[in-house]
Amino acid sequence: MSRRTAAGKGRRPDGAPVRAWQRMLSGRRLDLLDPSPLDIEIRDIAHGLARVARWNGQTCGEHPFSVAQHSLLVERIFALSTQGATPADSLAALLHDAPEYVIGDIISPFKAVIGDAYKAVEERLAHAVALRFALTPDRTGIRRRRIKAADIVAAYHEAVALAGFAPEEARVIFGAPSLPADALGDHLVPWPTGMVEARFIERFEALAAAAA
Repeated sequence: MSRRTAAGKGRRPDGAPVRAWQRMLSGRRLDLLDPSPLDIEIRDIAHGLARVARWNGQTCGEHPFSVAQHSLLVERIFALSTQGATPADSLAALLHDAPEYVIGDIISPFKAVIGDAYKAVEERLAHAVALRFALTPDRTGIRRRRIKAADIVAAYHEAVALAGFAPEEARVIFGAPSLPADALGDHLVPWPTGMVEARFIERFEALAAAAA
């Protein structure tokens, strides 16, 4: 029995089937409720994430600060702050927000309002991404916690550099960052869509090759 049938969400009130898939530019049709790893392509992920804005678009600069650029920032912070990180670990950091190429970037306060429904869809997509790209299992949870720590550091620097937060306000919400902004190069300057998409794919290919 599929997840959709089990959840009772496979049909509309008039009996017609619900369309629970999204067509990607690669031609793949990804089922949002029961995603198959075979329908996930890195170029679809890079294309989508490069066009999803962080902070609901409330950032300064000529270009939106995209989830793809945020992912590159988190991977950089993770690599700088995690002694002994493997290419596979860094690949997991790069792909930590991959589900958002399908479901978008919802700010944390609204996630709290939505509750478990959003989280369930996000986790199924993350699992499919992990299978598709053969991410090594994180049995201890240590890698996940370190990626989350890098994510929080990234959020602090984005908040201050791009989203109008004072450093004192950002520290209350995110804590004091373990790395200064000047260690992050140009990652806090929003890049054009085409540039960030290309850099995301380039970094993915380098890490995937090293992990293999």
